[in-house]
Amino acid sequence: MDANYIEKDYFVKSLAYLFHETFEGSPEGQGSAYLDRGVGIFNTLESLTAQQVSREVHGTTVAAQTEHAKFYLDRLCEFIHGRTERVNWDDSWLIEDVNDTEWNALRGGVRKSYENALRCFADNPNWSEDNVGMAIGMLAHTAYHLGAIRQIAKAI
Repeated sequence: MDANYIEKDYFVKSLAYLFHETFEGSPEGQGSAYLDRGVGIFNTLESLTAQQVSREVHGTTVAAQTEHAKFYLDRLCEFIHGRTERVNWDDSWLIEDVNDTEWNALRGGVRKSYENALRCFADNPNWSEDNVGMAIGMLAHTAYHLGAIRQIAKAI
């Protein structure tokens, strides 16, 4: 193995660890890579009601930010697995407000997208430069929207 490359298993394990922290928060008893304790997408979203996430702050809502982040994860997993068709990214912003049932479904959809992303990483045999970039982009993009969601939540 070339000294300039890391083993796929190490990369996927590190990526999964960071995704776990982003979505579920820092593992108990372990150090945090970049988030404060008790912070993660799941517990942040669980603490908010449908009415709160539908309230507009600075031109956006938590519901919109949540749907957009989920949509992005889903599409990039498709690209990692070979999708070549263009995506209408504007479709990722179509949900702005939700009722209780829709909010529960959206939170469940985020969990499914997270689990799918972990499978996408674990099952991917081709960690090309593009795929590595997309995976890291998924992490950075999700972390950005977690921050946006938390800032909007503070304002509501």
